[in-house]
Amino acid sequence: MANALDRIRVGSAPDSWGVWFPDDPRQVPWERFLDEVATAGYDWIELGPYGYLPTDPARLADELARRDLKVSAGTVFTGLHRGPGVWESTWEHVGQVAELTRAMGARHLVVIPSFWRDDKTAEILEPPELTSAQWTHLTRGMERLGREVRETYGLDIVVHPHADTHIDTEEHVERFLDSTDSGLVSLCLDTGHYAYCGGDSVKLIETYGERIGYLHLKQVDPEILADVVAGGVAFGPAVQRGVMCEPPAGVPELEPVLAAAQRLGTELFAIVEQDMYPCEPDRPLPIAERTRRFLRSCGA
Repeated sequence: MANALDRIRVGSAPDSWGVWFPDDPRQVPWERFLDEVATAGYDWIELGPYGYLPTDPARLADELARRDLKVSAGTVFTGLHRGPGVWESTWEHVGQVAELTRAMGARHLVVIPSFWRDDKTAEILEPPELTSAQWTHLTRGMERLGREVRETYGLDIVVHPHADTHIDTEEHVERFLDSTDSGLVSLCLDTGHYAYCGGDSVKLIETYGERIGYLHLKQVDPEILADVVAGGVAFGPAVQRGVMCEPPAGVPELEPVLAAAQRLGTELFAIVEQDMYPCEPDRPLPIAERTRRFLRSCGA
């Protein structure tokens, strides 16, 4: 048995059930997701795409309580590198999600930067590299978001480096962290996305430990990843090829990542997310149960 990871709280998310959109006929109904995530042995979940789970706080609280589930975070998508002109529409979206997140007793808002390449069609929407002016918009915008989300909703933002966004590689992640105020902006380190983009999660935790506010646990299949990178395949089609795989089959190894996170000495959520959109409805539960057993064997 590995050392007990008593500072790590493990959960899962709609993502691990193939849920990417608020409403999509190819996704499992939300009731089934809640039933199965509880059956798999998880206590904590994320809200997933806003509108997938009920957005009425009283109703959602009731559905969660009946299954002994609690919420760790909500998620928002942002395009703050586009400058102050997008602030109002961003804040409107953030406000909806933050309101529900706070009502569920959660403390975190996961912030994902917008895609430069279309998730489904692979169409290039904008250059993969930001100009210096756009970097300034991005970093100042995230600081403003961190400040206003905390003042208005009492939540902490955790920015999620993500494939096919402008915060992806080690170089971009470090530039982002070095350019933002640690009091306002923390990171949601997604082990799968970071590996997908060539980064080393353990090294990031050991170098920027005070900036790690939240974890997403996932792995990539190195062989599929090599093909994806060589072929310039967009993230959505890469997921359909199985680039995000069931642990412990892929990289990075999660035990050293969890051990490094435990050494930080802070309470951290570690939410399992295995991107599987779209997937057969009977596929997620057995994977979730095996993953939960594997994480227990790591001490989580």
